[in-house]
Amino acid sequence: MRVLVTGGAGYIGSHTLLQLLRAAHEVLVYDNFANSSPEALARVQQLANRDFEVVTGDMRDANALHAACAEFRPEAVIHFAGLKAVGVSHTQPLDYYTTNLAGTLNLLRAMDAQDCARIVFSSSATVYGEPVYLPYDEEHPLNPLSPYGRSKLMVEMLLRDWAAARRGASAVMLRYFNPVGADASARIGEDPQGIPDNLMPYIAQVAVGQRAALSVYGDDYPTRDGTGERDYIHVADLARAHLAALDFAARSTGCEAINVGTGTSYSVREMVAGFERASGRQIPCRIAPRRAGDVARMCAKVDKAQSLLGWEAREGLEAMCRSTWEWQSANPQGYRATE
Repeated sequence: MRVLVTGGAGYIGSHTLLQLLRAAHEVLVYDNFANSSPEALARVQQLANRDFEVVTGDMRDANALHAACAEFRPEAVIHFAGLKAVGVSHTQPLDYYTTNLAGTLNLLRAMDAQDCARIVFSSSATVYGEPVYLPYDEEHPLNPLSPYGRSKLMVEMLLRDWAAARRGASAVMLRYFNPVGADASARIGEDPQGIPDNLMPYIAQVAVGQRAALSVYGDDYPTRDGTGERDYIHVADLARAHLAALDFAARSTGCEAINVGTGTSYSVREMVAGFERASGRQIPCRIAPRRAGDVARMCAKVDKAQSLLGWEAREGLEAMCRSTWEWQSANPQGYRATE
């Protein structure tokens, strides 16, 4: 299948790209490299030993998107490209709505022009907001607490309307929980620019000496040990979920939102302890005030992914921590050392 992958050089995009190539799909990556590196694509090409096309372009550039789709004529799209820092979205909301929402609108118009009617969308569990009950299932009320989360929800609404109006269209919206880990090769992994917004890359940077200590935002939550609990999923499992969603989109019509998690939550302290075991290094921590928008606990109900996609997570905490450490210790500066 010819698959357009927006944001294919990013953390989740590059791992999914590797799996797509290994499954013999023909791929075009569309990325502006604002938060990613061309080096990730070079390494994917080496690991897969397969070529693919790359177009440097922005989701906000409708003409560039139309040109890329007209040249490649995709049969399906996996849409990762977008801004994703929850905290930054509060200070730069217009950037988030322009890139995430208007960018997706540009993409759908470019798809329509080429009669491409299948899309797998990188959504987020942040669309749920404060839990009314746990675990979150796909019918849970949607009340995102940040402009980032609201931009994801608006894209979901856009996709539902597009799929309802377009004969034969299929949209699969994967609501990620917390992706962590790295490919077993340790050649590709998470490489945030600046101060990491997520827990695991911050822990990893402390472990290799880039940062002095981990800031733990709140230790007074109503959880097992007072720190926030999250459902973490290995990025390799998440990549497999995209291939399963692509197959599902090829044999179905309509729009489906599907949780992608493990159904198990770990606290910040448990993640730190797991990483210390994997790395053999101590992770200094300091307690900081709670962050606006953080909830005490998140956990996914994953039955729908199992029933519709035939998918379930395989990797546990040990593999998540070990692969992150192998990636970070082999690439202490991420992709920047190569660049």
